[in-house]
Amino acid sequence: MTKIVDDKEAERHRAKMANRKARQDEELAAKTKEKGLLIVHTGTGKGKSTAAFGLALRMLGRGMRVGVVQFIKGAWHTSERDALAKFGDQVSWHSMGEGFTWETQDLARDIEAAERAWGKAQELMADPSFALVILDELNIVLRYDYLALDKVLAALAARRPDLHVVVTGRNAKPKLIEDADLVTEMVPVKHHFAAGVKAQAGIEF
Repeated sequence: MTKIVDDKEAERHRAKMANRKARQDEELAAKTKEKGLLIVHTGTGKGKSTAAFGLALRMLGRGMRVGVVQFIKGAWHTSERDALAKFGDQVSWHSMGEGFTWETQDLARDIEAAERAWGKAQELMADPSFALVILDELNIVLRYDYLALDKVLAALAARRPDLHVVVTGRNAKPKLIEDADLVTEMVPVKHHFAAGVKAQAGIEF
């Protein structure tokens, strides 16, 4: 049943929303800077890479180019790659991982894969045609010290001023969080895995 709104309530609501809009407009008008952002998606909850690919879609919708380097994922197929491939040359996707460390069980091999992926990441960041570069699961690589944190941070800091970079993965290093412009921590509240529901097409992969 639709709530009945009387004239006084309607006027109070209008005045409240007008005040809120004025404050919002004033706050937005004060934001004058424009720069490439270093964005970090971390935390133990689901959705870190998914959120990054949402940003990719927004960039693609603006006609801009997106680069993706997957540092861990790569040993299995992802439907996100299939979807973004439909944008053709607007997307440059590189799955260069060989799976999680407990799957490879080969430290030297994992380090080599991380170094190859980082080389590709630097190549994409240096290419002025890209507006956004996603470094998927780079946080995992840094957590296990497969790459030197100081060198990665220096390269991110030295990127061109208009380039946006998204770094995903659990356990983001404190210094990376400190250097970032935007950090979001995904926190699990409830997960279907706990109820015995398996990974499903279109949700997990």
